[in-house]
Amino acid sequence: MSAFVGKYAEELIKNAKYIASPGKGILAADESTGTIGKRLASISVENVESNRQALRELLFTSPNALSYLSGVILFEETLYQKTSDGKPFVEVLQENNVIPGIKVDKGTVELAGTNGETTTQGFDSLGARCQQFYKAGARFAKWRAVLKIGASEPSELSIQQNAQGLARYAIICQENGLVPIVEPEILTDGTHDIKKCAAATEIVLAAVYKALSDHHVLLEGTLLKPNMVTPGSASPKVAPEVVAEYTVAALLRTVPAAVPGIVFLSGGQSEEEATLNLNAINKLQVLKPWTLSFSFGRALQQSTLKIWSGKKENVGKAQEAFLVRCKANSEATLGKYGGGSGNGLASESLYEAGYKY
Repeated sequence: MSAFVGKYAEELIKNAKYIASPGKGILAADESTGTIGKRLASISVENVESNRQALRELLFTSPNALSYLSGVILFEETLYQKTSDGKPFVEVLQENNVIPGIKVDKGTVELAGTNGETTTQGFDSLGARCQQFYKAGARFAKWRAVLKIGASEPSELSIQQNAQGLARYAIICQENGLVPIVEPEILTDGTHDIKKCAAATEIVLAAVYKALSDHHVLLEGTLLKPNMVTPGSASPKVAPEVVAEYTVAALLRTVPAAVPGIVFLSGGQSEEEATLNLNAINKLQVLKPWTLSFSFGRALQQSTLKIWSGKKENVGKAQEAFLVRCKANSEATLGKYGGGSGNGLASESLYEAGYKY
């Protein structure tokens, strides 16, 4: 066990295990001000704090929706915001047995010496920021590393830099009481087939877990947030059962059983597609040592956002749509989702090339 997280070890293990509770998942409401601006622009709503607060209040106060969530990732602004009647968002979540989390990375920058590959920034004063976020009620954190598939990508340099970065972030979080979500996202951009994505995913995850071990990270107090193994965005789609087989095989080959939970990112899949794939992953009849759940942003919010459209009178209807998605994904974590909650909006592709936060 890591000597470096001594005083927090039990708490980290308890919180990681709770977030990985079967039947529950994570809402990623951690879009930066720029990214949420894009979301708001898509429904012709101005990107000002009051509108950002209104959207998040709609989500966090949705009747019954939080019963399907174990964690919510917040952006720094949101961590300190309150509901319109003055209750801190952190308290709203805690009262509903949802653990507040925080995005701590500062986005990606190009990695010199590569063909447009990236590394993630945000190490400056990371320890001090984690301390502050812990004081404000956050108990887990998120850091997104981004890799891509190309003729010679992901390159060894990109794999190593991102693995080292994730490990360094993870131990700093743990030393300050935050469960780190380790997120090595391999973008879907490209014409590659599912086998190429599987090979890249395995190489990247193997490097990440070697780095976590080298940095003395307590694996029982972490979560993994990977991409599902799918063909490239410009390739023909495959059935959810095929995605499930390749995804689970890649994870079994690389992710230690000590990790309590794996929470997938949706990576631009439509709401319904992400849920069907998650369901197939959980239905797969092989022994899986970790909980397999979700940490979705776009795939939980898209139809809710469209229905809301920034209008007070639409809040109830938008919250109903959010509840439908939360419940569908909860069922999918148990392999019990029957499909069919995908109305027109839920089946719309959420793919964006070179997706940035």
